[in-house]
Amino acid sequence: MKKMLEFINLEKKTPDKRATSERKKDFHEIYKEFIKDKAQEQSSRCSQCGVPFCQIHCPLHNNIPDWLKLTAEGRLQEAYEVSQSTNNMPEICGRICPQDRLCEGNCVIEQSGHGTVTIGSIEKYITDTAWEKNWIKPLKIKKEINQTIGVIGAGPAGLACAEELRKSGYQVTVYDRYDRPGGLLIYGIPNFKLEKFVVERRTKLLKQGGIKFVQNFEIGKNKSLYELKKNHDAILIATGVYKSREIDIPGSNLENIFPAMDFLTASNRKGLGDKVELFDNGTLNAHNKDIVVIGGGDTAMDCVRTATRQKAKSVKCIYRRDRENMPGSTREVANAIEEGVEFIWLTGPKKFIGNKQVAEVQVNKMILGLADSSGRKKPEIQENSEYNIKADIVIKSLGFDPENLPELFSAKELSVSRWGTIKIDLNTMQTNIDGIFAAGDIVRGASLVVWAIKDGRDAAKQIQKYLKEKSIKKINIKAA
Repeated sequence: MKKMLEFINLEKKTPDKRATSERKKDFHEIYKEFIKDKAQEQSSRCSQCGVPFCQIHCPLHNNIPDWLKLTAEGRLQEAYEVSQSTNNMPEICGRICPQDRLCEGNCVIEQSGHGTVTIGSIEKYITDTAWEKNWIKPLKIKKEINQTIGVIGAGPAGLACAEELRKSGYQVTVYDRYDRPGGLLIYGIPNFKLEKFVVERRTKLLKQGGIKFVQNFEIGKNKSLYELKKNHDAILIATGVYKSREIDIPGSNLENIFPAMDFLTASNRKGLGDKVELFDNGTLNAHNKDIVVIGGGDTAMDCVRTATRQKAKSVKCIYRRDRENMPGSTREVANAIEEGVEFIWLTGPKKFIGNKQVAEVQVNKMILGLADSSGRKKPEIQENSEYNIKADIVIKSLGFDPENLPELFSAKELSVSRWGTIKIDLNTMQTNIDGIFAAGDIVRGASLVVWAIKDGRDAAKQIQKYLKEKSIKKINIKAA
């Protein structure tokens, strides 16, 4: 314990951020790497408390105090082994998890006023070091099991489930509608938060471990859900939710009003070297334009910060509540403000104005009334408070809903909730169709990557249990 409990003597330090003037010019990650001495020093601030609230408030229940202690002692390879034992993508979570709301926000020494341990930065450092030192190897399967699982969706839930099942020796094929695996990690999250090589090296590792990937494959077009089920002993649906929520106000049919994912996908594809016609012709390019983003979550922050890097003339974010009530990460809001984004708090859109294309957004000022079902104060319109904001492009970032999967998958029997998410048995994670499971955002609604990984891991356990029971039944039938 000699190397721990240093929070009294050492101040909280985070990795340095690149200068705003520099980072606005490119899409590289904004945080510099911890050096070894700093990672050890900051890890030593952990109080090793009896009840680790950091671990309790992590969806994956990562053994955070253990790998902090190992890092402080310079035992990085062991720290990595502990870190990856509960998390299939620690280098990704270290970059994009809202630690201020999860582990770091619940750190005991943070509550005591000493400043949290910088858990996310250390997690990133541990795993990046593991990649650099070649400690991370493809899966080696001791015994192949002659049962196959089809995973629909190559996002974090699908990939986590696929890896866990492959570790046990199952044959796993991942089907995805896009041309690259990764889902939201590849096409939704900008490079300045998550550089794409980080995702690509992880999916390459899974391929080397024997997981098969079938890209550009759409359930309902290439094969129905039932046709796919005939090829496998079990199916996992882990498609995520991508359907943008609409704004039902006058002028919504004007041109140059786009869903957030259209804007982010075009930018990410361009960064990956793809030919993107709508970006190249200026339609989905913010360069020298007045950009208005509507919304206050992490996706809205991704949009405004992407627009600044595309050299927009101005970038404004409209949000109907105040800063304290924004759903997004406080860290991301602070980064956006540093980069020149103008936030217009307590403001909601009333109508879009323009002839063919949007030219202005008419907005109302809002005041916060009584708390709603979410516990946040409900915004109410101030009478006669409307005014107009100039806009060449409007980006809608009001959250995501599920697509109509029963219709898309040609499986009308598939049971969904009134919100369109897939209904599952919470104990088995199985849908109402035998042998078909579901996990991630398509079950819980739009959420965090870390929750998707957790759901994928849980689904793998339930699928394995189902397949073992299926094997036992076959043996009993043969014996009879």
